[in-house]
Amino acid sequence: MARDIWFVLPPRFMLLDFAGPAEAFRIATEFGAPFRLHYAACDTATHCSLGLPVGGLQPLPRHLPEGSLILIPGADCSAEAYAMPEAQQIVSWLSSSFQPQHHQLATICSAALLAGMAGLLAHRQCTTHHSLIERLRQTDNSAQVLENRVFVQDGSVWTSAGITAGIDLALQLISQLAGAATAREVAREMVVYFRRAGQDAQLSPWLAHRNHLHPAVHKVQDLIAASPEQDWSLATLADQVHVSVRHLSRLFREHAGVSVHDYHLGLRAALAGQWRASGLSKEKAALAAGFSSARQWQRVQQAAAAS
Repeated sequence: MARDIWFVLPPRFMLLDFAGPAEAFRIATEFGAPFRLHYAACDTATHCSLGLPVGGLQPLPRHLPEGSLILIPGADCSAEAYAMPEAQQIVSWLSSSFQPQHHQLATICSAALLAGMAGLLAHRQCTTHHSLIERLRQTDNSAQVLENRVFVQDGSVWTSAGITAGIDLALQLISQLAGAATAREVAREMVVYFRRAGQDAQLSPWLAHRNHLHPAVHKVQDLIAASPEQDWSLATLADQVHVSVRHLSRLFREHAGVSVHDYHLGLRAALAGQWRASGLSKEKAALAAGFSSARQWQRVQQAAAAS
């Protein structure tokens, strides 16, 4: 039987929050997934975060078919957007139409606030974008808000972090509803080689220690990130940015906050984790990331946990 997938668009919805998961589900239908996709809002047209109009939308359904999945993208300037009558109408509709025993709900980024306002996160584990954690806690004091998570499932309700995390959540839902093989085909088609799991951190190690403006340090980080498995020596890296080894070491620690060596090991550990998630054994994942063995990878993980 076909399953109804409802994308419900709040005012000022984030375009990537919507388009990423919607494309994932559309591509899944090309691989045989039995989905019927619907796009609904409080009016037949609305505007996204980029100001572009989106028309041809269905009204919010009066009756949700059994097994329906509702996906709600987040909104730009959510404090203002969710005070608008259209957003309040979505909250009322969720309160009256969503039945946890018959339907599933998935929110992306700030849309978790709408679910909280509708009373659907009461006593549930949930998450949202890292900048909205405290607002979500204030929405429902009984909600168990988890920090630094890509997505969280509690029963029939799923919540996720910001923007690209919606694609990770969509792939997980496709895997659950249409099978892991279909989800893998969709990920391959979307060139999403490594899928993050719900327990993965929102703040990617690939972006950590990049909150600075020094061009030489950024170039070194780019070189290492492009090939973490490579045995980068300090001399090679220093030569690439035309400074001495000693000066590079000082610059890197001053601006990135860690040593070059520790930064390199952190990316290797992240890469090994991604290879492990893709199906390689622990030993093969470690070797593919440039470690000499799984034991060395484990020592790096233990050191990071202790620091």
